[in-house]
Amino acid sequence: MKLKKILAGLGAFIAPFIFAVSVFANDQGADNSKYQGYTFVQGQGSDKFGISQVGGIYNSSLVTQATYNTQVSTGIAQGLRMHTYIWLSDGSDQSRTKTGLDYFLPKIQTPKGSIVAIDYEAGASTDKQANTANVEYALQRIKDAGYTPMLYSYKSYLDANLDYESLAKIFGEELIWIAGYPHSYVTTTPDYSGFPSHKYVAIWQFTDYYKAGGLDGNVDLLGVTKKGYDGTSTASNTGATKVVTNSTTTAIKQGQTANNTSKSEIKAGYNVKVNFSATKWANDSTIPSWVKGKSYTVQQVSGSKVLLKGILSWVDKSNVEIVSTGKVATTTSTGSTVKTSTTGYNLVVDGKWPTSSNVKAETTLALQKVYDMKYQDGKISNPSALIKVIQKHLGVKQDGKLGPITIVAGQRRLGTPVDGKISSGYSMFVAAMQKKLNAGVKPF
Repeated sequence: MKLKKILAGLGAFIAPFIFAVSVFANDQGADNSKYQGYTFVQGQGSDKFGISQVGGIYNSSLVTQATYNTQVSTGIAQGLRMHTYIWLSDGSDQSRTKTGLDYFLPKIQTPKGSIVAIDYEAGASTDKQANTANVEYALQRIKDAGYTPMLYSYKSYLDANLDYESLAKIFGEELIWIAGYPHSYVTTTPDYSGFPSHKYVAIWQFTDYYKAGGLDGNVDLLGVTKKGYDGTSTASNTGATKVVTNSTTTAIKQGQTANNTSKSEIKAGYNVKVNFSATKWANDSTIPSWVKGKSYTVQQVSGSKVLLKGILSWVDKSNVEIVSTGKVATTTSTGSTVKTSTTGYNLVVDGKWPTSSNVKAETTLALQKVYDMKYQDGKISNPSALIKVIQKHLGVKQDGKLGPITIVAGQRRLGTPVDGKISSGYSMFVAAMQKKLNAGVKPF
């Protein structure tokens, strides 16, 4: 999953950007990776597009995302214009990039013409021109394969490590998908006063907290997420939005099948999403907010009602949307160079986190791994690169020191009591963080 980028600095708007925002900036969408599971997760029912990670080049390894195919199909089923991104953290190594793209490009399930973005936010070498040449190679491979190439990064990293001017001359001015977060609380619409002013930006990832629990939220500034899609129509039998693609894949076909299936045909084994607009269970009790937007397997059907497996609640068919007409399948990776992604850690949830530079802690090591840190020794130096990354996610000053301001921000993010301290005994804040790590989720 991409590292979350906290806004590095505010910039003034320029006239062309204001015009573009006023004309195009009404389509929003989320981006997903393995952390969201096998069904694509929307931030809001009004989302128009989604972007899913197919996998990535992590230094010397190719890491697949087993969730990719079904995220694309279930996103299509939800009426979203689905796109793809590839993690690229091999610096300037074109040979490794070639190996990675040879492997991942044939696996793309979004339509020809759709966005395939290179996520370049870690692993850059000290040679800016060599980095640029590597990214140029990757973008050209994507373009040659029939997709729309884009470059994801955040402002300071982009400026420090790539010659984006030369890339824009080759690939056009709708090149950059930029991350910059003005706020560290739930943000459902972009705050343009905090836009990270930069050239060639077409998509802005304006929050990593699009909904409670965390999710990346994006706004399409220039209409680029319409590429690969001829338009939308309304299915006469379901009333659902149906995306029209310029080409087809297995995942697209599966998504369109689900999209075109009438709710009257729902059977046991189907996967359905509880609509954001749903308010009542079949017994007239209130549907809790954490259920909405999530998908469940149908365990039983009775007339106009379905029983949702796992939560054993009956809901009217009108309050759900079909995302799959069968079991959501997983994909497997093959090849000696491919490693599967980490699914979680086996930490003892003891609420203890020694942060001394002289003490190795399993919790620290798990954090270093989940945030893909260069040094993974289980120790926190002062200042600490790990703490700086956490501070970026939390939107506080990045001084690398685990002080009260950082702890308070973390406690608020995790929903634990706020006192700005980590006790030497059992800390609810640390325990919540350990539970997130055990679930394979970045805590912040």
